[in-house]
Amino acid sequence: MSHPFERENVDIAWCPGCGNFGILKLVREVLDELALEQRNVVIVSGIGQAAKNPYYVDANMFGGLHGRALPVATAVKAANPALTVVAEGGDGDMYGEGGNHFLHAVRRNVDLVHIVHNNMVYGLTKGQASPTSLRGFRSPVQVGGVVNEPLNPVALALALNAGFVARVNIGGAKLAREVLKAAFLHRGYALVDILQPCVTFNPLNTYAWFKEHSRELGTEHDATDREAALRRALETEPMPLGIFYREERPTFGEQVRRSTAPLHTLRHDLKRLQERFDAY
Repeated sequence: MSHPFERENVDIAWCPGCGNFGILKLVREVLDELALEQRNVVIVSGIGQAAKNPYYVDANMFGGLHGRALPVATAVKAANPALTVVAEGGDGDMYGEGGNHFLHAVRRNVDLVHIVHNNMVYGLTKGQASPTSLRGFRSPVQVGGVVNEPLNPVALALALNAGFVARVNIGGAKLAREVLKAAFLHRGYALVDILQPCVTFNPLNTYAWFKEHSRELGTEHDATDREAALRRALETEPMPLGIFYREERPTFGEQVRRSTAPLHTLRHDLKRLQERFDAY
């Protein structure tokens, strides 16, 4: 049976076994569970294997430049607050080339879901280390092993006071679905960092490795305690999974726009505008 958000007759350009397949399935299922209308969903991506995901979802999409999904997604949401907006891409796309936009999307509290496929490697450009690659990881470029400190996107988002911060492992589909659904229901910026293997270019961080080196936060974790969330985010062995923190506060759109109507429906008094210009 076809899925409402399944785009038919497309050639999916991922390696067999790639973790992106699980994320694609998850995104489609959550959009369907929330009974969202296809015409009201916009998914924005940049460049990379993960950034191909929106091409396989039957909804509106915008494919932009490397690392530039978040500013486009911000503009889409600002222009029409009624839309459900997603910015989606990989760890290189979002935390490397798009790292500056990541910081400011958090600061602005844009009402969108930020899905990052985190496989700790650049998969599209043949396997060099990404911002989240672990120390010692060897690649065709880092032949002696990575020496840089890996980026901790969860801790970074919390340090910037993001309103919704979560990490999941695509190998644990039940938790991943629950967390992603909660992110869509959250009002404001929501980061979901999804651990997923690259079966071709990352022989270290496999399905088995992610399972062994991660665990759920547990019911004792208080997702309203930001300091506790930050302490947990700094844990790396194992990496905690789940919703670290969530708090709703005024969004970017609510603070900069008086109207929630789409921009194209608004009408302006051109005579009054001309009078204002003439006065200057």
